[in-house]
Amino acid sequence: MTITQQTPATTPSSPYDGAPPTNTFLADWIQQVTHQVQPERVVWCDGSETEYHQLITEMSARDELTPLNQESYPGCYLYRSHINDVARSEHLTFICTTDKTTVGPNNNWLPPEQGHARVDTLLEGAMKGRTMYVVPYCLGAMDSPYAQFGIEITDSPYVVINMKIMTRMGRLAYNQINELSHQFVRGLHCTLDLSPERRWVMHFPDEMMIKSVGSGYGGNALLGKKCHGLRLASYQAQQQGWLAEHMLIVGIENPAGEKTYIAAAFPSACGKTNLAMLIPPSAYKGWKVWTVGDDIAWLRPGQDGRLYAINPENGFFGVVPGTSNQTNPHATQMIKHNTIFTNVGLTANQEPWWEGKNDGTTPATTWKNTPYDGSEPAAHPNARFTVGCTECPSYEVAPPEGVPISAILFGSRRAQLVPLVFQTKNWLEGVLAGAVMSSETTAAATGKVGVLRHDPMAMKPFCGYNYGNYWSHWLSIGEKLTDPPKIFHVNWFRQDDQGHYLWPGFGENIRVLEWIIARATAQLNTAQTTPLGYLPHTNDLNLSGLNSTEQQLKSLLHVDNHAYSQHLQVALTYLNSFAPQTPSSLLQCCQDIIEQMNAHAT
Repeated sequence: MTITQQTPATTPSSPYDGAPPTNTFLADWIQQVTHQVQPERVVWCDGSETEYHQLITEMSARDELTPLNQESYPGCYLYRSHINDVARSEHLTFICTTDKTTVGPNNNWLPPEQGHARVDTLLEGAMKGRTMYVVPYCLGAMDSPYAQFGIEITDSPYVVINMKIMTRMGRLAYNQINELSHQFVRGLHCTLDLSPERRWVMHFPDEMMIKSVGSGYGGNALLGKKCHGLRLASYQAQQQGWLAEHMLIVGIENPAGEKTYIAAAFPSACGKTNLAMLIPPSAYKGWKVWTVGDDIAWLRPGQDGRLYAINPENGFFGVVPGTSNQTNPHATQMIKHNTIFTNVGLTANQEPWWEGKNDGTTPATTWKNTPYDGSEPAAHPNARFTVGCTECPSYEVAPPEGVPISAILFGSRRAQLVPLVFQTKNWLEGVLAGAVMSSETTAAATGKVGVLRHDPMAMKPFCGYNYGNYWSHWLSIGEKLTDPPKIFHVNWFRQDDQGHYLWPGFGENIRVLEWIIARATAQLNTAQTTPLGYLPHTNDLNLSGLNSTEQQLKSLLHVDNHAYSQHLQVALTYLNSFAPQTPSSLLQCCQDIIEQMNAHAT
């Protein structure tokens, strides 16, 4: 940590060794921001453990962090956000480009000059009396050819300690940025007074810049995550011929030692982390699951015609309610060490508590720091944990060029209609399956929970450009692959008429993954052929040791062609809303499946 005391308007900041950056583009930007926000001091973050613990100590002394029980949760702390700052603010998030059609109706849009003006007036003198932290970071392994670099300027030490966990942050990243000219992402974040009336998240993809004000919440404030890792990265990926996706990456190893990698796109809080850290049940002795990543995947065509994926993150920023030894033992184990908890409750002996923890303890105080009386949840539904990847027992360090993907899964939270699993017949129908995804909303974003909304490829909050062009880009990626991944759709959340889940989920999902792998690797060539795609026969799924009946499985795999065609008709209208950018082949594919379903409807 290098601290620079200065008169902001006149003196350039000097990192680490006291010498100003040799990258004049970087030096000029730091000086411009310093002049604008007028901090009391500037701190260049070096990413060291010493710096991390110093910030922890300072925040604890100011009651911004609460140390947890250091015997049972060593290195763990609780952070409570403002009660009006608890989730992504999608309605206040903008993509700023000169041409509105570039970003499409799936994004809020402003011309760049208006986007800058809206936040710059709020940033004038906004850090007076505060510390300005300069946080250099790397997304992806430092030795990966696909690594990207950025600098986030922030007045929030909470952001700094989270970026330390979530990215490769500090001097090594700075050294690379100093050699990059202008090829790095510039992020400027200021909490202001945390008023929702003064909260904006602005992206300027043509400038590789992000400006976020008025929020300290992770998705709005950790600019290396969704802002850089998905919104700006997806915009850049379209131009450069790759994909930036809201996907987990997992390796499934069978008893013979054969490992198959899967990428899966689920909306937030729909089980990505649980699937990424799945532990096979006793019926699957000898099977292993390796966690490469749980939230973001960058995918590129390889020279061998396959699709390769890297996880650009270095940590997990997961939803904690519902996490237990029954649902996700690996996550439960890893968050007992060196974890920042956000907006959970507390027990009487200073242990974190959340709904669904199921460990026999009870909360004493809520996430609002009020006595718990049972009238409201102890933890916020979007309470989070931030923890390094290496704390996960199943974590696999992927090679710098990534891992080969054999199957892509799209998943949604649907109580009815959508079957447990189906395989699409080709890449085009696979892109369609992702494009017509609808899912019931969760607490990960501001707004009502349980509302059905379109969420193509689970990227609705994160796709940085027009969805019509995005789907065209997906089709173009498929044309570059001679051995593309097979594409599947899963739905762990189907219910019966009484509202009970028909599938046990969690570790038992390995039974579905086994069928997916067999299909993706051509080990199983038989399936039910339907207008929707290929579905397993009931005896194709291993139900050994599972308390599920064949009738339940039939219900899980049932497709109501009439109802599904109506769903696709609504989806077709949605696809058309992005015309003329929506690829005609995708529209025709959807219409063809509707007609096939109508012909098979009874």
